[in-house]
Amino acid sequence: MEAALIGFVVIIALALAFDFINGFHDTANAIATSVATKVLTPAQAIAMAAILNVVGALAGTAVAKTIATDIVPQQFATLGLTGAALLSAILWNLFTWWRGLPSSSSHALIFSLVGAGVAAGGWGIIIPRGVQKTLTGLVSSPVLGFLVPIVFMALLSWLVLRLMRPRTVTRTFRWLQIGSAAFMAFSHGGNDAQKAMGIMTFALSAYLGTQVGEVPLWIILSAAAAMGLGTAMGGWRIIKTMGFKVVDLKPVDGFVAEASAAAIIVGATHLGIPVSTTHTISTSIMGVGTTKGFKKVKWQVAGRIVQAWIFTIPVCIALGWAIHKLMLLTLGI
Repeated sequence: MEAALIGFVVIIALALAFDFINGFHDTANAIATSVATKVLTPAQAIAMAAILNVVGALAGTAVAKTIATDIVPQQFATLGLTGAALLSAILWNLFTWWRGLPSSSSHALIFSLVGAGVAAGGWGIIIPRGVQKTLTGLVSSPVLGFLVPIVFMALLSWLVLRLMRPRTVTRTFRWLQIGSAAFMAFSHGGNDAQKAMGIMTFALSAYLGTQVGEVPLWIILSAAAAMGLGTAMGGWRIIKTMGFKVVDLKPVDGFVAEASAAAIIVGATHLGIPVSTTHTISTSIMGVGTTKGFKKVKWQVAGRIVQAWIFTIPVCIALGWAIHKLMLLTLGI
């Protein structure tokens, strides 16, 4: 029993480490555009994002329940399986952070869990509807992220921008972009922090040997705090990629990209769909860029980002599988 408790504590620590890394890895999602347009200083943007990530993380548990119950059945949950999934996701997050690539922490965790689950019991134990829900979010969120800002910008230009002087547009949207950056930070906390809540609940079911339906309050609070702390640490490599290397942004562009992406993420969170905030804001920035002309978007950088998205699924499935197999062979867990 004592060994099981120690193992459980280690898994919870790993989950909070993942959440912390997710925070600094994905800080760029919430603040890159506001830093690039100089609406906020980096310190102001990070402080705001950290606070609102925590607020967003406390807003619900629908996505957490998807992770905890709809990918691998809780009756197959073990501390070794959970630990393998977390180690795989952490390694991939650190690698893509080091390379400055805004990959998806969400999909790294989910498909690492799939890989570890396959190692534990084969493909037959994977729940199709949970994976299908994740893949739906994986495909639809970047598509909507690209298209919604184009439509939004067109409507905004027709209804408002054509009637305003350029200086007035800049001054007005500098203030509005602060609000959209705050909305983006809130939406990020609401969807992404729930991934750690879900995997911690999954680990709790493994430790207790019974299914856990509701996410305990201590898990919600600890996951929210870890993400807020990670966000406060910042993630400058990815901020530079997202804010400065994809397209030249003005305050109105940042407002449209952030407001569009945040609305999509909040909608997905309400439906319990784990989406990638990275995918969504990245394609929103690209969508805004295309309204200036296709040549304005640095598609070579965009291509590197898409490559990271494509590789995340097979790499994390393989890595989760390999780590769990290794743990079974060496530690018997």
